[in-house]
Amino acid sequence: MEQTLILIKPDGIQRGSVGSIINRFERKGLKIVGMKMIQMSKELAKEHYAHLVKKPFYPDLEKFMTEHPIVAMVVEGKESVEVVRLIVGPTNATKAPAGTIRGDFSNSTSRNVIHASDSKETAEKEVKRFFSEDELHSYEFANEEYRYAADE
Repeated sequence: MEQTLILIKPDGIQRGSVGSIINRFERKGLKIVGMKMIQMSKELAKEHYAHLVKKPFYPDLEKFMTEHPIVAMVVEGKESVEVVRLIVGPTNATKAPAGTIRGDFSNSTSRNVIHASDSKETAEKEVKRFFSEDELHSYEFANEEYRYAADE
């Protein structure tokens, strides 16, 4: 099964939305295989946002992501990267449809509550960046046969 990284950003925690956000992934049938609350360091922020470091807004992004804790989690499921991206919605939360996490919990591009890996390749790198192998847990749901059709 495919795995992907999700970060609930400081604004998601400050708004008291963590449980509601996690619930959306569980309701979809995704399996949480790793989860922890961490304080992102400046070094980790620079690594994670390396593609944005030279942008004029990067100092504000780094301050935002390192000022308060985040919740990092890895979810697993069939086509989890694509499924999570659909649940999360577009980066610009003002354009995110109602029913998506960003559409329901945010109205900003820079304070958009959540990060989700944008591809399988990125997900593999990001999962390893935030989780060691011993922090990820494999298990079966008691009702596993109800999650996917037998023909898939």
